[in-house]
Parts: sequence; structure tokens; C-alpha cells
Amino acid sequence: MEPILHEWGSLLLRWTHIIAGMAWIGSSFYFMHLDASLRQVPDIPAGKGGEAWEVHGGGFYQVKKYLVAPDFLPEHLTWHKWQSYATWITGFFLLIWIYYYQSSIYLIDPAVMELKPLVALLIGLGGLAAGWVAYDRLCRSKLGDTPAVVGAIVFAGVVLAAYLFQQVFSPRAAFIHTGALMATIMSANVFFVIIPNQHKVVAALKAGEVPDPYYGKTAKLRSGHNNYFTLPVVFLMISNHYPLTYSTPYAYVMVALALVAGTVIRYYYNERHAGRGDKAWCWLVAALCLAAGIVLSATTTPAGRAALGLPPLVSTALASSGPPVAVPEEVQNIVMGRCSMCHAAEPVYEGIVIAPRGVMLDTPEAIARNRHLILVQSALTHAMPPNNLTELSAEDRAMLKAWASGR
Repeated sequence: MEPILHEWGSLLLRWTHIIAGMAWIGSSFYFMHLDASLRQVPDIPAGKGGEAWEVHGGGFYQVKKYLVAPDFLPEHLTWHKWQSYATWITGFFLLIWIYYYQSSIYLIDPAVMELKPLVALLIGLGGLAAGWVAYDRLCRSKLGDTPAVVGAIVFAGVVLAAYLFQQVFSPRAAFIHTGALMATIMSANVFFVIIPNQHKVVAALKAGEVPDPYYGKTAKLRSGHNNYFTLPVVFLMISNHYPLTYSTPYAYVMVALALVAGTVIRYYYNERHAGRGDKAWCWLVAALCLAAGIVLSATTTPAGRAALGLPPLVSTALASSGPPVAVPEEVQNIVMGRCSMCHAAEPVYEGIVIAPRGVMLDTPEAIARNRHLILVQSALTHAMPPNNLTELSAEDRAMLKAWASGR
């Protein structure tokens, strides 16, 4: 029963996380577009805000923005914060549910580094916390007044984090933790800076004081960082379904390419919405990054490495830490005969260039390591092989179920 409950828990957490993320990203994109669309109006002093007219759903909207605060505080004020909090909380529990609860499958790769589950958990959570602290101190330092310098340092820091995660975790987990680090910075910006600053502005208005423009300026800077982080974070989060992105030894370079591509695309739209013209060169840069990523992913496959003149990769299908699990010969024959043509260091099935999800099933050690996935995908359900292409029989599935469930 546990595997079934775990799969449903994963589904429900992921469902909620995606919905919350859609709401957060949607509101972020909307307000960035709104800021860029503001036009000067007589009732708001120059440089203090603006107005935008919009049409949607059969109606017209007149939206005004005050860069500091209006002269009065309305009774009803909508706070845009819960989308961020819900996205981070569900993502955090999803990280625990998949990568820490099943650390021997998804997080720890003995070919990279032998880690105890608790040590791996502390490294992962410590990395997220340390990344936020370093970023926050950078923004609060004197360098924080120079956005270009801050951007360059943050870019280098994220790429460095990706490289360091790659030295301790499985390739898939390293990619996810890099995305989680960026997402943590984004949500922490809302929780620790943007919303508190807005509360200070509201408190000043209630006290009959003039709010300090610093609070709005700082919140806007952090909001801008979040805006440019969004597309790279989404890329890193969905890439865990595509091993070609994270299985290369140069995955940290893939992260750098995603950062550049996502940033220039957001820059293009921010400039266009602000009426400063179409920066067509942004799409050229993004396309070059995409092309470089495709070439880089070739280093993952044997054929690609041979074409690039690189030495073959050593298979990482090693046994997991902890006591070994015996794999009967009958089980080995079933898995290697029905699954390993795709799930191998060098897949032989037509159209498959890299093992789906990076799962190897071409050695007894690898089969033992992935027994939980075998149980869920091929015994409790008939998800694998796809459309039962290799004709895995009911008897074979029953044998896999008995072995993988420890009966």
C-alpha cells in the first residue's frame, strides 16, 4: 500500500505546486507588464506613478500605480503574497517527498559521492539556506546600488551552486536543487523584503506620515530579480523529465545557458511592454543558447560523444548505499530482457538515445537500486514498458511484484 500512497502524495503535491506556480508566475508577469505600460496622468506627480487602461473579459479597467503610496489608504487592499508562499511550501514538501524520502533512488548517486541520507538532506537544505543568505547580503551591500554588478554576481553564484550540487548529488537532483535554490530566493524576496516593506508603507500611512521611498524602491528591485529568475526556474523544474538536459558532465553550463536565455527573453518583453521597441537581438541570443544546449546534451550520449571526439562515459549504474538487495536470476532475466534495451548506458531501442529519466536497468546492482520504480511502473501498474512493447507477461509482472515488494 505504501507505494500507492506515495505516488498519490506525489501527484497531489505536484498538482498543487503547479497550480500555485501558475498563479504566482501569472501575477508576476502581469505586474511587470502593468509597470511597463504605465503612462503619466495629471493627478499623479511626474516620477511618482502612472496609469494604464486595459480591456479584458468584455470590460475596461483603469489601473493606477503610486510608486510610494497614495494620499489615502483604501479600506480594502489586496496583498499579492499567498501565491508565492503556496508555491514554495508545496515545492519544498515535494522536494522532501521525492528526493529526501527516496534519497537512495533520486538524490544519492554512489558514482558521484557516497552519502548517508541524513548527510545528503543537510547538504541540500543547507545549500538552499546558504544561497539565500549570500544573495540577501549581496543585495543589502553597497554593491546593491549597482543592478548590473549584482546581476553578474548572482549569475555566477547560481552557476557555481549548480556545479557544487553536481559534485555531491545525482545529476537529476543537482538540477532540481539549483532550481529550488533560485525559487527559494524568489519566495524569500517576497517574505522577507517585498511584503515587509509594503507593511512599513501601510503603517506610515496609518500614522499620517510620508512613507520612505526606499521601501518601494527596494521591493521593486527584488521583484525585478524574481521576474528575470522565472523562466530559468521553470526550465530547471521541468527538465527533470528530460535526462538530456541534466545528464551531461557540463550540466552547470546548461544552467548558465538557461539563465541567459530566460533573462534575455524576459528583457525583450519588459522593453516591448514599456514601449522601448522590439529588441530582436534577444531572440538571437536565446536561440544561440538553445543551440549550444542541444550540442552540449550530445555529450550525454555515446554517439554524440564519439561525434565530438570525447571519450566514452563510465556508467553510473552502481549499487546504492546500505545493505545490498539480492536480485534472483529470474528477475534479472525479465528486466534485462524486457527493459534494458532502453534503460542502459547505451540504449539499443530505435529512437532512444538516453535512458528515460536517467534510470539504468542494465546490471543487477542497478536493478536492485531501482526496485521501487520497477514495482510502481511495471508491477502495480502497466505503465512500463510503454504500450507493453516488449510483451511483459502477467506472470513476469507477478514475479517482479513479489520480488520488489519483498515477498
